[in-house]
Amino acid sequence: MDTIPITVSGAKALEVELLRLKDEERPRIVSDIATAREHGDLKENAEYHAAKEQQSLIEARIKDIEIKLSNSQVIDL
Repeated sequence: MDTIPITVSGAKALEVELLRLKDEERPRIVSDIATAREHGDLKENAEYHAAKEQQSLIEARIKDIEIKLSNSQVIDL
């Protein structure tokens, strides 16, 4: 795979976002899913399905950022 040129500030912004997603958003969504499960029937539980959807989006973004950072070449402008 080709390298992706990225500025120092761009790399730092991605690293900050990655840390936020892993340290804040991921635990929050796990808690939201657990709370929604307590409400009963999962088939008709919109709160549960919304939390699972949000979890999928967060995990996809984490994977996207990790791939970008691993394939990036930091350039100094």
